[in-house]
Amino acid sequence: MRDGIEETITEAPRPKLHYPFEHGPRPGEAIDVAPGVKWLRMPLGGSLAFINVWAIEEDGGWAIVDTGMGGSDTQQAWRKAFAESLGGRPVTRVFVTHMHPDHIGMAGWLTRKFQCRLWISRLEFLMCRSLAADTGREAPADALTFYKAAGWDEEALENYRAKFGGFGRGLHALPDSFQRMSDGDEITVGGRLWKVVVGSGHSPEHACLWCPELKLFISGDQVLPKISSNVSVFPTEPAGDPLTDWLTSLARIKTRVPDDVLVLPAHNDPFHGLHARIDHLIAGHERGLARLSELIAEPKRAVDVFHVLFRRKIDQWVLGMATGESIAHLNCLLSRGQATTVTDSDGVVWYRAAA
Repeated sequence: MRDGIEETITEAPRPKLHYPFEHGPRPGEAIDVAPGVKWLRMPLGGSLAFINVWAIEEDGGWAIVDTGMGGSDTQQAWRKAFAESLGGRPVTRVFVTHMHPDHIGMAGWLTRKFQCRLWISRLEFLMCRSLAADTGREAPADALTFYKAAGWDEEALENYRAKFGGFGRGLHALPDSFQRMSDGDEITVGGRLWKVVVGSGHSPEHACLWCPELKLFISGDQVLPKISSNVSVFPTEPAGDPLTDWLTSLARIKTRVPDDVLVLPAHNDPFHGLHARIDHLIAGHERGLARLSELIAEPKRAVDVFHVLFRRKIDQWVLGMATGESIAHLNCLLSRGQATTVTDSDGVVWYRAAA
């Protein structure tokens, strides 16, 4: 459920994006990115190290966009930020782009601490609650069937059983209510108009925020400058086609949000060059689909295609994400009529290019 392993393999050079800031904020520090808008970072474990969060000044305090992973380290970082960078002023409301724990993990803590409302899209809120309810459950039979069909061996399935139900461990207890954000909504924050621009594929109803006056685009994980967000099929919807959703969303954002915005992403640094980055992301996935189509001239399982999609070796730590993203690409080929499947007597699915 986290961001991509690495950007999918691409032969094209990266677009020349412009990064206007020499460095990001240090712990407890906030950097002004526009009048009334501050950039902070919250710690994460793993290769990403941190998530960017944003504070928008408004009457009575700060509107916060994204919250960091639930846990004591993030609580300490927020307390330091309130004391040192945000003037001790309260949080007026909490906006969350989407349901992944590094974005929504501290929403419950912040909304209860400051008695304020969570703003989020409906599908993100409900999906987050559904996944959080799996905490402590045994891995369901449907999920084990799904990964066995992908080609996992018994050791990989056993690792999955042991790790299942961990989603909720990255969350402070969720708020019990929310204010819904929908695509096209116009919300006044800090005396300025912000427009909700929804994407999907990485998550079901990811809400970006665009301020035309300030020329800012808070992109969450929908557009990142250096990695391609994970777009995966999960056992809950094995025939899903999130990659088509993702590509369609990116193309739509390009038509709605102008190229002169400063993009405020969840990971890496703010940048200029939104349209070039979108073009690069779409083209990279299309090249991956073309390579995949060539590879499955002979039947392949989902676990047999990693090398044409990812730069790094796939080990047990990223096997789930790699499998989900590979199936997303394969399902996209199925939806385009470019592939077919056969399930063998062991329940393993084999993909082959359509004749």
